[in-house]
Amino acid sequence: MSQHASPTVAYPTAAPTFEQIQAAQHRLQGLIVNTPCVLSETLSKKLGATIWLKFENLQFTASFKERGALNKLLSLSQQESQRGVIAASAGNHAQGVAYHAQRTGVAATIVMPTQTPQVKIQRVREYGARVILHGQDFAEAAAKMQQLAAQEHLTIVHPFDDAAVIAGQGTVAIEMLASVANLDILLVPIGGGGLISGIAIAAKAINPNIQVIGVQSAVYPSMAQQVFDYKLPSPHGSTVAEGIAVSQPGHLTAAVVADLVDEIVVVNEDMIEEAIALLLNIEKTVCEGAGAAGIAAIMARPELFLGHQVGVVLSGGNIDTRVMVSVLQRHLTRSGRLIRLRVDLSDHPGALARLTAIIAEQGGNIYELRHERFAANSRAKDSAVSVDIELKSATDLDAMLQAMQLEDYIVRKEEI
Repeated sequence: MSQHASPTVAYPTAAPTFEQIQAAQHRLQGLIVNTPCVLSETLSKKLGATIWLKFENLQFTASFKERGALNKLLSLSQQESQRGVIAASAGNHAQGVAYHAQRTGVAATIVMPTQTPQVKIQRVREYGARVILHGQDFAEAAAKMQQLAAQEHLTIVHPFDDAAVIAGQGTVAIEMLASVANLDILLVPIGGGGLISGIAIAAKAINPNIQVIGVQSAVYPSMAQQVFDYKLPSPHGSTVAEGIAVSQPGHLTAAVVADLVDEIVVVNEDMIEEAIALLLNIEKTVCEGAGAAGIAAIMARPELFLGHQVGVVLSGGNIDTRVMVSVLQRHLTRSGRLIRLRVDLSDHPGALARLTAIIAEQGGNIYELRHERFAANSRAKDSAVSVDIELKSATDLDAMLQAMQLEDYIVRKEEI
């Protein structure tokens, strides 16, 4: 669910220092997963850069958001801890705050839009948080959060525009550069900017020559517009990368990005979907759209990364099962491996059986078949079949069509 606005809070006056990020790393030691940073030989060969993957989708709640949430919770005063915290989120931030609030004994309230999927609401409740459903979108939920924070004296845990949260996210860079010292590019998804701000501060302190490049969806390019003056349509609509669907970046994070981030790559939806499929097929890892955005950036702008040592943050793995199925089917269609054929055949016993036998002989797998015996445009003694077929390779199509035509089937390819 897109975060349509940044809630109005009292922002910190300064970004965290590298020393504060180091302190966060020490504070979080043993409480979050030091996730693997692994060389992907196959992706490296395919994409022309030496690609190291930071598997933040292996955190307990499957997202880097735990780092910032926990660092904020551990930074509270005793009085703040006793009063409790509040956050507005329908996604990874909600889970990170709720999970670690339970672990640290802090009461947590999460305000979620009313349209939030039930599975996400249930998961947050299972972590012990009080869930309040309010509003049609993030902005309305955030307004309710402000009201409750004032009424109940709760501390707001902002998803990105908070120095303690940014410091927690910055520990990703310390871990990556400790694992692979010669990285010369870090590629980081951007929503509100908390992750890339923390990473940029830490990475530039460790290696001033390293490039930090951000990635945004073309549907929500808010940071690229505000900081880099990209001329793009205003953020709106649905995206497979809902984790970075933020229409207004943070005040603090925008300042850090302007100061330390070298470039932002904006990628389209098809490229993000292809990156999700690529990571699943090659690395056997599940990434949400935001998590796969870095790989999408390399696919979209290979010249920026060619020959470089590139660290890519796989920021999260919380993707809806139905979305994943749709992404994979669309990937098969784009690659020419899922096709739809319309076949006219005479209406006599065995005609359909022979057609399906030809498909099997050519190595095709039938996804769906619709036998249109009574179609208005068919002759009385003819019928038509619409069949969706998965091919082993797109190059198998010509041989299949020839085999059908040799047996006098009239065949034409249709759009799926």
